[in-house]
Amino acid sequence: MRALPQWEFSIYALSLPKGHGFGNRPPVAAWLSEDGLSCGILRHDLNDRSYGVLVMRRRTDQVWTVTAEREGYAAEKEALAQLPPLLKDGEPPEPVPPGVMQRPALYDLEGRTASEVFATLTLPSHRPAAWTLNQLYLALPKPDRNWAGDCQTNNFHTRLWEAQLLATFREQGLLVTQPYESPDFRIENRLGGSAWVEAVTANPADPYNHVNAPPSALPADREEAFFGAGALRFAKTIGNKLARNYDQLPHVQGQPFALAIADFQAPASMIWSREGLIGYLYGEGAEEVEIDGRMHARPTNASHLKGKARFPAGLFADAGHAELSAVIFSNACSMAKLNRVAVSGQGAPSGLRYMRIGNFFDRTPGALRGIPFCLDVTSDEYRNLWPIGSEPWSAEIEVFHNPFAHHPLPFELLPEATHWFDQDGETVCRSFYETSILWSQTLIQNDTDPPPTLEQLMSKGPKA
Repeated sequence: MRALPQWEFSIYALSLPKGHGFGNRPPVAAWLSEDGLSCGILRHDLNDRSYGVLVMRRRTDQVWTVTAEREGYAAEKEALAQLPPLLKDGEPPEPVPPGVMQRPALYDLEGRTASEVFATLTLPSHRPAAWTLNQLYLALPKPDRNWAGDCQTNNFHTRLWEAQLLATFREQGLLVTQPYESPDFRIENRLGGSAWVEAVTANPADPYNHVNAPPSALPADREEAFFGAGALRFAKTIGNKLARNYDQLPHVQGQPFALAIADFQAPASMIWSREGLIGYLYGEGAEEVEIDGRMHARPTNASHLKGKARFPAGLFADAGHAELSAVIFSNACSMAKLNRVAVSGQGAPSGLRYMRIGNFFDRTPGALRGIPFCLDVTSDEYRNLWPIGSEPWSAEIEVFHNPFAHHPLPFELLPEATHWFDQDGETVCRSFYETSILWSQTLIQNDTDPPPTLEQLMSKGPKA
């Protein structure tokens, strides 16, 4: 058996129905069989101090399935003695159960022509991302029949977003299922809180090459950032989803329903589009003003978005869409995220360096600009930004709550996200992590090249 490092086990554990939600019997250690088909987990009961083991094995389509669970051993040594026969090292993989679709291999194009963005996963610099995306695909409870083909061709980013959402949910110990064609996910915590989540991406009006397109221009001013073209694209995307009346489906009625949106409306738009989502949802923005020689944020409001269409702003400003409990958002739905989660845990592939550059959220009252940073993803300084010692999936997840929702989304469902909610008539923000990142880019370079400095990179401004 090979002892699994924490980062690798954390990825495999996302295939468990509740992911990292081990409750009162957390894992102590984990091993992979020599043939790579079995994973054995040693657990320790926090109540009666007994030990137990859990075994997952690969099916013929490489999907993990739980094949054994044993509890109640008084000593660690006694529990570990159960593992070797349960791992079935050298035996064939488990069969796919009758009635369950055999999952096609994500790397098998089956005669399709891969999109340029999917083909990027074959580059040495993106092998950590390729491995991670494949593990998340295999962890999905019930992906639709077109998932692999979509990911390989013209719907890569929608599938990428679904994979990242699964990782985020199960990282927080949620039971994640896909019992119906839509919405995409049902999530439930151990306290009984639950919700339905539909994933969607804000796409461009005119397609562009996601691999080498030059970054789009930043909004000209704060009003444009909060209420301009970016906000309008979010409005149209969310509006199209609301028109499908997911909340009226029999299995959704009477329960919280959320839309999870990631942004691809323009090249590198994730760097600047977050403000547009806030502007559209709450009809609120901010501008910079000088007070006593220092720049401060002053709230602004708008009833409509900019442009001839005069699209209403403030989806959550009244009870007009109380069927929508919340909007979940990330400014980091990208292959860079897949790379960083793996690299921050295991280290960079030989010969490469991964640098993350961007802006931390400045928690100083009245601050509107971020705090620039430039960090090596494998450095202790970067890893120690988060309690687990590596980059978590939930680091950039934000939940915007509808104060008028008929069925509010429980905060406890996504405890490690940043939450925006109404408090005494004011929209406030509450973060789980001390560090929040407003925007970032990831630079991959040869490790023989001189590391970039913050001054060099910030002088060039944000890029893709």
